[in-house]
Amino acid sequence: MNVVVLSDTHAPRRWRSCPPRVAEHLRGADVILHAGDVCVAPVLAELAAYAPVHAVKGNNDGPDVTAPETLELTLEGLRVGMIHDSGPARGRLARMRRRFPGADLVVFGHSHIPLDESGDGLRIFNPGSPTDRRRQPHGTLGLLTVEDGTLIRAEIVPVT
Repeated sequence: MNVVVLSDTHAPRRWRSCPPRVAEHLRGADVILHAGDVCVAPVLAELAAYAPVHAVKGNNDGPDVTAPETLELTLEGLRVGMIHDSGPARGRLARMRRRFPGADLVVFGHSHIPLDESGDGLRIFNPGSPTDRRRQPHGTLGLLTVEDGTLIRAEIVPVT
């Protein structure tokens, strides 16, 4: 299963329509995870034209974005938790383990800082932002490959 992970697209200020380099990756997706701050619901509809979308609500999402604050789902046997804001960097792995005790992977956003970290039997993954890089060198998204309940590849990819 090919999974594209996005966060913090911040439409329409930063995302007027799907950027071409993002669309290249979306075309091969089996599923899309969005970790919040889409800001307006039409972004989720645009993404759904590529593949099924699972999203959580971010702190900048408008009332038309009908997504839960957290989400737990299974992708080909891999147990995934999703949240927009995982809190401060200090203690993050332990905090996410407590919040999602059954998860193999937690996907989050908010900071716009890409991160792929593992510990205590948990992997946490922030794809960064494809459209609002802030102090990062590039806008980014995440690519995951899941096979038989195992995350066999996790990659943060520059798209700007």
